Amino acid sequence: MNILQSSNLTSLLLLSDIEVGKHLYWELNDITFHGQVLVVSSLVMILIFIFSLLGSLNNNLIPHRWQNFMEIIIEFIKDIVAGQLGDSSYRPWFPFIGTLFLFILGCNWAGAIIPWKLIKLSEGEFGAPTNDINTTVALSLLTSFMYFYAGLSTKGFGYFKRYIEPTPLLLPINILEDFTKPLSLSFRLFGNILADELTVSVLTLLVPLVIPLPVMCLGIFASSVQALIFSTLAGAYIAEALEAH
Repeated sequence: MNILQSSNLTSLLLLSDIEVGKHLYWELNDITFHGQVLVVSSLVMILIFIFSLLGSLNNNLIPHRWQNFMEIIIEFIKDIVAGQLGDSSYRPWFPFIGTLFLFILGCNWAGAIIPWKLIKLSEGEFGAPTNDINTTVALSLLTSFMYFYAGLSTKGFGYFKRYIEPTPLLLPINILEDFTKPLSLSFRLFGNILADELTVSVLTLLVPLVIPLPVMCLGIFASSVQALIFSTLAGAYIAEALEAH
């Protein structure tokens, strides 16, 4: 009985050592940089650039393996964007939503696939950039800026008439809606990615090498779904800003 209690106490102590939101920070001239975000997101962008380069060099009528791989990805993203904006108006927004999807997917997978826990740092730790609330808020604010730009570029300042349609009584609710959109985008992505990494960390301590592997596979799937949801909602918000009513 004492041995069992001691084992349970040890497990609880190990679980208490798991830190949430511990990141690598750099200080330069009184400016704080999120080293984890800069390093891992730079790695993601470099990999996206390399895959894009491999898929676009030496294009042939009969696609080679990298070209075929890139065409599959482009067709998938096209279906996402066209599904929200329509076949006639999706092209101007394809680069933005496509880049958003690939970047978020790469960041999510970087946390789900790469064993960052094996890299020991004196302070902080590496992980998915999207498990940092600053990254997800920045992506959400960028999305908000783009759908405001979409509305203003097509309707001018008449875009703001939507705040008082169909009745001026809806003005507070319509304004509140524009605040809740980036909040929901950022916290949904941040919460899901952080929860996935925390779950894998806990299970690795409790049942090493048995349970974590299926959970990691599930995490890869969930990470892909989160990238799809974020980019789909971004397309839906832009489509809402572009439509007449």
